[in-house]
Amino acid sequence: MTNSWKIYMLAIVSFLVGTSEFIIAGILDRVAEDIGVSVSAAGQLITVFSLAYAFGTPILMALTARVDRRNLMLAALSLFVVGNLVSFLFAGYASLMGARVLLALSTGTFVVVALTVAAKMAPEGKQGSAIATLVMGFSTALIVGVPIGRVIASQYDWKLIFAGIGLLGLLAMFAIWKTIPRSGGEEAVPLRRQVSLLRSPRIALALAVTFFWIFGYSVLYTYISPFLLEVTGMGERTVSIALFAFGIASLFGSKLGGYSTDRWGVGRTLFTGMTLHAGVLALLSVLSQSPALVFPLLMLWAFTAWSSGPTQQYYLITLAPESSGIMLSLNTSVLQLAMAAGAGIGGVAVDAISLSSVGWIGFVLVAVAAGLTAVSLGVSASYAKKLALRRARLADASAAASDLEASSV
Repeated sequence: MTNSWKIYMLAIVSFLVGTSEFIIAGILDRVAEDIGVSVSAAGQLITVFSLAYAFGTPILMALTARVDRRNLMLAALSLFVVGNLVSFLFAGYASLMGARVLLALSTGTFVVVALTVAAKMAPEGKQGSAIATLVMGFSTALIVGVPIGRVIASQYDWKLIFAGIGLLGLLAMFAIWKTIPRSGGEEAVPLRRQVSLLRSPRIALALAVTFFWIFGYSVLYTYISPFLLEVTGMGERTVSIALFAFGIASLFGSKLGGYSTDRWGVGRTLFTGMTLHAGVLALLSVLSQSPALVFPLLMLWAFTAWSSGPTQQYYLITLAPESSGIMLSLNTSVLQLAMAAGAGIGGVAVDAISLSSVGWIGFVLVAVAAGLTAVSLGVSASYAKKLALRRARLADASAAASDLEASSV
């Protein structure tokens, strides 16, 4: 098997572990009904996953930095299989919470290690494409995994989904054991160094954009199935189709975001995407009881929301190009914290206000993200001007010193 096919194989496994993360949002109402809790309580299964992912993954990566990369992926997938089997065999609320922690830690570890392994296996100059292939595999879980899970849950027992994912996890372990060569560990990156970048106002502001953007997005997306069923009045089959359409639209939005960043720049792409995202959430909230209008708005929401994904990642890398890996790791942790906050606050809103309120809350939060985007871009532009001026002064001073030295000779 060539390295290209090995990278695609890792992308398929990334799709599998991504499905375990996203699937709950698509079947939330089914899970809540079966285990005897409210929809808002079931939403906390997403909260605990995101918190464990955000805090646990950096710690595990620091502790296992010197472990052979193939062995670490196998260990992560072993934990992944166990988490899925617990979800299948012990479908109580507490056991599902524990299973979500196991799945979060295993998913986070596998994805980070797989990205580094894929980059090492890629030919020189193709590392970016290899990473993009794995990210695409993970993102495809949102496009294909979630709607397929919804269809299975509507026809059979939702727990069968986790049994199937667990069995596929065993096959994934075998495939990695047979195809991925052993490779040494890496130099550990201390947690202190990972968080030291947050002292920079520019970076803290940019990460705040990620937080409020995903916070607003996940407030509604966590409860999207019950929202479409109860508020919009869609049927079960239509919800499955809507989730599939949502995933397709998110893929096209991400592609356009990357193209727009190259063509029109980070600032215009990021601010326009955030502003449109907020506007679509407002329209979804106003027109939430019209299935005919909500369906296309749902696709437009996915399109605008994910158009910011590649742009925001590129923007963060430009703020600290010498620490790009740490920046992306921090961004992932902030993203997961935002998803946890969205699921948590959304659950409180569903209980205290109404299910339809999550759309309005999402609108407000994404509007905050749009405002922070403008501030962040302004601060970064000001910093760039000051840095350019400082470099020009240093160059002038150096030239003057050279002239003085030459004249004295």
